[in-house]
Amino acid sequence: MQLSLLDVSNPEDTARIRVDELRRQLEHHNRLYYLLDAPAISDAEYDALFRELQRLEAQSPGLVSSDSPTRRVGGAALDKFSSVTHRLPMLSLENATNVDEIREFDLRIKKNLGLSQEESVSYVCEPKMDGLAVELVYVDGTLTVASTRGDGVSGEDVTENIRTIRSLPLRLSGDRIPRLLEVRGEVFLSLEAFRKINSEKEEDGVEPFVNPRNAAAGSLRQLDPRITARRPLSIYCYAPGVAEGADFRSQQDFFELLAGWGLPVNPLVRPAIGIEEAVTFYEEMQQQRELLPYEIDGTVIKVDSFAIQRELGAKSRSPRWAVACKFPPRQAVTVVEDILHSVGRTGVITPVALLRPVEISGVTVSRATLHNWDEIVLKDIRIGDTVVVERAGDVIPAVVRVLTEKRSGTEQPSLPPEQCPQCGSAVVRIADEVAVRCMGLACPPQFRESIMHFASRNAMDIEGLGEKFIEQLLSLGLVSSVADLYSLTRDDLMKFERMGDKLAANLLAAIENSKQRDLGRFIFALGIRHVGERTAKSLAQAFGSLENLVTAPFDELVSIRDIGATVAQSIRTFFDNQGNIAVIRRMRESGVSPAVEQKKVGGRFTGKSFVFTGALSRFTRDEVRILVENEGGNAVGSVSKKTDYVVAGEEAGSKLAKARELGVTVLTEEEFMELLGQME
Repeated sequence: MQLSLLDVSNPEDTARIRVDELRRQLEHHNRLYYLLDAPAISDAEYDALFRELQRLEAQSPGLVSSDSPTRRVGGAALDKFSSVTHRLPMLSLENATNVDEIREFDLRIKKNLGLSQEESVSYVCEPKMDGLAVELVYVDGTLTVASTRGDGVSGEDVTENIRTIRSLPLRLSGDRIPRLLEVRGEVFLSLEAFRKINSEKEEDGVEPFVNPRNAAAGSLRQLDPRITARRPLSIYCYAPGVAEGADFRSQQDFFELLAGWGLPVNPLVRPAIGIEEAVTFYEEMQQQRELLPYEIDGTVIKVDSFAIQRELGAKSRSPRWAVACKFPPRQAVTVVEDILHSVGRTGVITPVALLRPVEISGVTVSRATLHNWDEIVLKDIRIGDTVVVERAGDVIPAVVRVLTEKRSGTEQPSLPPEQCPQCGSAVVRIADEVAVRCMGLACPPQFRESIMHFASRNAMDIEGLGEKFIEQLLSLGLVSSVADLYSLTRDDLMKFERMGDKLAANLLAAIENSKQRDLGRFIFALGIRHVGERTAKSLAQAFGSLENLVTAPFDELVSIRDIGATVAQSIRTFFDNQGNIAVIRRMRESGVSPAVEQKKVGGRFTGKSFVFTGALSRFTRDEVRILVENEGGNAVGSVSKKTDYVVAGEEAGSKLAKARELGVTVLTEEEFMELLGQME
């Protein structure tokens, strides 16, 4: 848009100029961060630009466009995916499984082109990403449609989910942008992101993803794009579909143009003059495979020239000018010698197969995860079984299947433990979870995390007791439960590295001061599963003392607003653990005396519960929670028949729909302010 056509004295034109500038800046910084790994501004500065754009678009809905960076957060959930037909079929590739077959591919190319064996063909080599193939359609430089490969002829429309990929431009930049550009690419998940997602799933007692490819596919095919937006998907583009207004002479030319337009291309792509250079690339990638931050399962070799590609053509299912060079499978056959019980930092007890050592891809493997006991039952894994084990990247090896035909009849099943193998506490399996858990406060594998949580700002707020000091407490053997914090002396602390008299005195004073925290914070500090800050505060106000809560029956717990059967059972399980009671008793004997924070009575919202959904323009969620609680009400997280009001901001989602379904009163932000009596 020409600035000369705008009236800068007109607020709408001024907003449009600023919106365009913010979008340009945000996409520029996205490219620096996600593609070039060279951020030029801090996260806080980026967030400030993003929030300003959100605010301007909220004030002027007419300025919202499909290529805005704000569209990356995910739109409304879909009922189902619609179908998209590819203009050109997305063909599969023929496979080669060793270097001899790679050389045979080269001989076929030369034969079809009428070349002698001595002549060389120019190729381009790429790592073969282990992800999900998609097609992107850009019209006049703007991403309009994205679809999965599907059956090669048609796929599923995943446009809203693709928009959430930060490394992918919603609008192309640079010169020579075609009127229509179809680009094929591979969506994948880094190993680091995969491990993080699975760690969160296991912590929540949910079945983890089997491998990064399944995780990427599951994330991209979410009907709710907001879930996809929370998964850090990546993409590399590798081939063109239909293009109008662009002339690609070769694969290398295509890659250079893609990079110039801001589309991500794998930096490991390289040309090969003759098949031996392509073989060298294949062998190098096989050696580097374990060092890459993502999964690859081979390399792809393509004839570089698009004119020669057209001359060679395609068979019914695959082009003649490309081949997928697969790496040897990372599997081996071995024997399960025992099944051990491993306790994680969140208390989840995971069965681990102790294997007869076997070499897989140059690494000796002696253990494999079995995930959980449902998985053991599903695969019928027994001690003594002969099994197939797979190693994927640096992810923990896993048992793929049992070779039941090799059973002798002496194999023994493995049952879940009744007691924690680390601390002896009774273990529990909460309804709707696959995980078996230890709920012990002093369980060693969990202790580092539990003590950090206990001392954190929103819990007991022990100022100065950070991660480094906690590590030293543990390494010196000074604490074995959180109760030991209240027995520490100056002499104990002086054993720390770089500990002086003043620092030791300050830390001891902070520990002493924490004895008088309010009951809600103390309950939260205990780390009871499913009990967050808000629930802890509700429990404190409902029961008035720790003793009342410890002895509260299940039926009384579920009668409290916002506490369902799962949370009530978790609370009851925690306080039924005598080891936990012993730790609490020791803290009380050391002078820990949590005070009850009396709830305001007689406020305008006494006895009323509020749920806030969508984006609010005036307040953060914490601010509105404080406003409600200061008037005697409750700000809760989910909508139920007990909810009195739902306050809906911009882009309110499923909570608003549920409120309407249940007949709960829905307020706008302005109506909430009127109710509060603070309307300006």
